[in-house]
Amino acid sequence: MPSNYENFDNMETSFRKSSVIQERLGLVSSHMYKQFLDYQHSTVNTAEIFSEMINNFKVMADTLKQSFSARGIATQNIFVDYDKDKTVVVINILWHTISLTTRCNFEPQALFREKNPPFFCGRVMALNGNYNNIVEGAKTPSEIMEKLLEKEVASLYVPADKSQSCIFKIKHLSNREFFLNNTDAATEFVLKVVEIICGGGIYHEEGQRKSFNI
Repeated sequence: MPSNYENFDNMETSFRKSSVIQERLGLVSSHMYKQFLDYQHSTVNTAEIFSEMINNFKVMADTLKQSFSARGIATQNIFVDYDKDKTVVVINILWHTISLTTRCNFEPQALFREKNPPFFCGRVMALNGNYNNIVEGAKTPSEIMEKLLEKEVASLYVPADKSQSCIFKIKHLSNREFFLNNTDAATEFVLKVVEIICGGGIYHEEGQRKSFNI
């Protein structure tokens, strides 16, 4: 049988291990709690901006209808549609279809910063095409993201703190960053996305030529 000294040593070792575990896991839980709070706040801010984007799309659709109608062009192919949870909105402008979505925010995620700590934020993705057609057949978050990234035009990254600027990245400009304040972000983002997609055109397909921008 083990002596009392051995029992004492085992208890002391166990206590030290328990203290180390509690200390190290305490740091992990504090780190994760900070990420969770940033995720919560950025999710709220992203939802507010996205709701504003939907309203901007409605105004844009009405404006475009008036403009094309004055030119004698039928406007039944200009409309806005969105889901009841306001996580996807689609605007159809004649032969162009543009989608915005917040369904890419599966978990707390950060934008890489080269010389600063990671920037935890929400994301609004702008897509060339109809969201429902783009993600058709995708079942897991990774499969959905793979399909979304193929059709991504731009993304708006929304911070947890409203006093910080949103970061606007355009895919065909090598993801160069533009900074927008929270007040203007929704309007500037949707206008730029519409300008990118509708300000270009579609080539007859010859090899790799598919579309162009003017």
